[in-house]
Amino acid sequence: MLDTHLDQLKVLAEPGRADQMAAYHKQSREVLGVPNPATNELTKSWRKSLNLEQHVELASALWGTNIFEARIAAAKLLTQARIKEDAAAWDLLRSWVPDFDSWAIADHACSAISKRLQAMPDRLATVEVWTQSDHMWSRRAALVATLPWAKMNNLKPADQQHRERVLGWAASYVPDRNWFIQKAIGWWLRDLSKHDADRTSAFLAEHGPAMKAFARKEAAKYLKDA
Repeated sequence: MLDTHLDQLKVLAEPGRADQMAAYHKQSREVLGVPNPATNELTKSWRKSLNLEQHVELASALWGTNIFEARIAAAKLLTQARIKEDAAAWDLLRSWVPDFDSWAIADHACSAISKRLQAMPDRLATVEVWTQSDHMWSRRAALVATLPWAKMNNLKPADQQHRERVLGWAASYVPDRNWFIQKAIGWWLRDLSKHDADRTSAFLAEHGPAMKAFARKEAAKYLKDA
């Protein structure tokens, strides 16, 4: 299965694009030079032609190639809101987190992870473990994968608790001076500000002075009094 689908991905590569992408994404792994929209359309066709078991099998195989676009395609293949009996997909997705080393790959995988978290919020207990990891990308994934809770309106009590739980993680990250961590805090708060400006302002009042200036500015981007 892998060879056929990998060949379908490789044929979409554009001449001269691989070096540009490798430089932009700071990749040492193989980069084919496939535009993201082309990868997206291809994975859509795969989702239509394969059953769930095959989705998981192909995603695992693509991830194992360590090719840049193949890993992104693997994540896209599993980015679905509704997956019946999704335990295998969830197990595969969370097994990838320690491999994260690139924001583009991590963000696509976190998009897939977020769907599985929304399907079963109890899985946030697993994500909370990532917040204590020595692996920066795992810690960052805890915020990126939980962005749906920053974007909700008219929250149910359970979702309000989940939001506050993640904001607690974000607060614990504030002393971390890593650029990607600070960016993730700012990103989460920026999205939250569109739906709960008061809670965002409260967070910034308490923790903003300790955040890096660029992250604080990002968080306050849509606040009227920023």
